[in-house]
Amino acid sequence: MTIARRVAMWAVLAALAGGFAFFRLTVPYRGFKGETFVDIPRGASTGAIAGMLAEAGVVRSRWDFLLARAVRRGRKLQAGEYRFTRPASALAVFGRIARGDAFYYDLVAPEGWNMFDIAAAAEKLGLFPADRFLEAARDAAMIRDLDPRAPTLEGYLFPDTYKLSRHTTPEQLCRIMTARFREVWRDLRPQAGAHETVTLASLVEKESKVAGERSRIAAVFQNRLRIGMKLDCDPTTIYAALLDDRYRGTIHKSDLASGNPYNTYRRAGLPPGPISNPGLASIQAVLSPQPSDALYFVLRPDGSGEHQFSNNIAAHEEATAKYRRGRRR
Repeated sequence: MTIARRVAMWAVLAALAGGFAFFRLTVPYRGFKGETFVDIPRGASTGAIAGMLAEAGVVRSRWDFLLARAVRRGRKLQAGEYRFTRPASALAVFGRIARGDAFYYDLVAPEGWNMFDIAAAAEKLGLFPADRFLEAARDAAMIRDLDPRAPTLEGYLFPDTYKLSRHTTPEQLCRIMTARFREVWRDLRPQAGAHETVTLASLVEKESKVAGERSRIAAVFQNRLRIGMKLDCDPTTIYAALLDDRYRGTIHKSDLASGNPYNTYRRAGLPPGPISNPGLASIQAVLSPQPSDALYFVLRPDGSGEHQFSNNIAAHEEATAKYRRGRRR
């Protein structure tokens, strides 16, 4: 065989090998049905990751992934749980794991949500049943060092967006959310106690629709508490009905007459604990209320969400009548 023929043969073989490698690296593959998850632990070697991916049917063989590693040398593979739902090439799979594009649930808990809202959201995401979260949230042990009187974790499940894995338990979620509260509380360096502050902030959060009114609403509640006047806060009545499993979206006269200790229409002072999970702004409003002698507030009839504040019952009754006329119109 002449040198020229040998060179040509090797060139052909190299082209075939290159084409084969290109095929293995770039052509999408799917050896599973529906969806599959691969949980890569910290410290896993490339060979171990390749084996897990091949076993799950994400790549044709572990050698495909090792070949992708050889082509993309220098990139660090990230631990985490990865969800695969469609065909993907070995290079694409390698790229995802190198980017750390792991699977997680986004649990969005807005300011003012209570533990019932969070439980329903977690169940809707498919994390776990709502009643399992409520069971965990009713155990206040993990927050008792800050609030020895906390009836539950309500108030301390701080509003935020949480990235959660499929394996997150209700207890872990409670710990994550209360840990976020601790960060915020520590940064505030408050002189006041957590129980009274967070309980009152939870009322402010539920009553205030306009951000600029939080400190004024906080002042009204604090003025009432100072003179022993009942808070007459509708959201506490709703929360009492939720606890009694009888709230269906409307406040009834029976709710206002309820002897539940959270019903501030019947009982003076703060309720036994928070009725929602307040955000930073509402907590700050309680810690630094706007100076005011107002004792009442009612929504304005213009649909702005703002309130009319009054310091005497006559002015409040007039504002209430105006609001009711506006609603009828």
